[in-house]
Amino acid sequence: MNSVLFNSSSELLRFATAGSVDDGKSTLIGRLLVDCKGVFEDQLQSVQNYHERKGGKGVDLALLTDGLQAEREQGITIDVAYRYFATPKRKFIIADTPGHEQYTRNMVTGASTAALTIVLIDARKGILTQSRRHAYIAHLLQIPHVVVAINKMDLVDYSQEVYETIRTNFLKFTESLNIPNLYFIPISALEGDMVVTRGDKMNWYTGETLLGTLESISVDNGLVEKPLRFPVQLVNRPQSEDLHDFRGYMGKIESGEVRVGDEVTVLPSGLRSKIKEIVTFDGNLDHAFAPQSVTLTLKDEIDIPRGEMLVASNQPAQVAREFEARLCWLDKASLQLQKKYFLKHTTNTVKAVVTELQYQVDINTLEHNSEVHELHTNEIGRVRIKVQQPLIFDAYVDNRATGSFILIDADTNNTVAAGLIQRPELA
Repeated sequence: MNSVLFNSSSELLRFATAGSVDDGKSTLIGRLLVDCKGVFEDQLQSVQNYHERKGGKGVDLALLTDGLQAEREQGITIDVAYRYFATPKRKFIIADTPGHEQYTRNMVTGASTAALTIVLIDARKGILTQSRRHAYIAHLLQIPHVVVAINKMDLVDYSQEVYETIRTNFLKFTESLNIPNLYFIPISALEGDMVVTRGDKMNWYTGETLLGTLESISVDNGLVEKPLRFPVQLVNRPQSEDLHDFRGYMGKIESGEVRVGDEVTVLPSGLRSKIKEIVTFDGNLDHAFAPQSVTLTLKDEIDIPRGEMLVASNQPAQVAREFEARLCWLDKASLQLQKKYFLKHTTNTVKAVVTELQYQVDINTLEHNSEVHELHTNEIGRVRIKVQQPLIFDAYVDNRATGSFILIDADTNNTVAAGLIQRPELA
């Protein structure tokens, strides 16, 4: 195993992969793992032995990632699997997500924390409906970097014309999606061209290899530059002899930064105070920033329970009992309007009802269907939600942590939907 996996100073990039059936996604991940020495020799030997028992020869790279028996038998990936590898420049976590339409929810789950997604396209088939679906979900989740890897170039004689046609068509489809950073790379996962090494078959392409792109893109998520958001997870009152009057608010800084002396506002009450101390296990700090977990104390005694939020006084969050959101429906039981759900958002859980289903999105065509009255498994729609207690939030496009939530069925305790809070003006 590559020893740099344990180099704590290396930057970490989380990325997701998505592709249609037989586009070579599992082979691509296997190629990355093998060429970056991200697998043990005994793993390679085990995969080779399995492949040869099935009548094959040598190592089938796809088997390094399709570990589930059901996947091996069907030749498809049906679950989200996480793979790890590293180079001297960076550490990587791959969310290997399925491409089938019926597993849309798995892709949403796997890509929700990614900074980059790889959309794999078979050079022989061009852009399919599933390719468009993957691009839309990347847009929906506000993933800042999308790499379109045009695979199996070896089967089209490494044709520049084929590559340019797919690139042009993909750009036309994504015009309305406004994906901030879009990259196109021709590759052969099976032969290794333009994955880790360039090869000598596509000298007409002057861009980076896939690995070079993964190593060089910025992983700065801009969290520190965003407004301070500190959801209170726990109130610490030890009431020991030496800490009899200590009252600390424990949690993770989801965005922004905080310094001793800064004025903060407690939401939803609107009470204001100043930061007295920033306490950590290793000692007090003068300055902390996202995504650190700390304990904050205030100069004033304020009752702040779990679920409330400390924010920068000059950059408040929204506080409301009603808002609009995009839902990706996860459960087998369909969405029911006016049914009671629990809504879990940051450290807060409140009772909620979906009061209106405005439309369901056809994520193959991007058309809006306003005639539907239910959302079924893997479907995405825009809804209006009402909660019992005020919710403190930002639009998802502004802050992924405070703009996302899950819905939980109050009867079964199943997680039924993942939600992204929308700005009112965004259709």
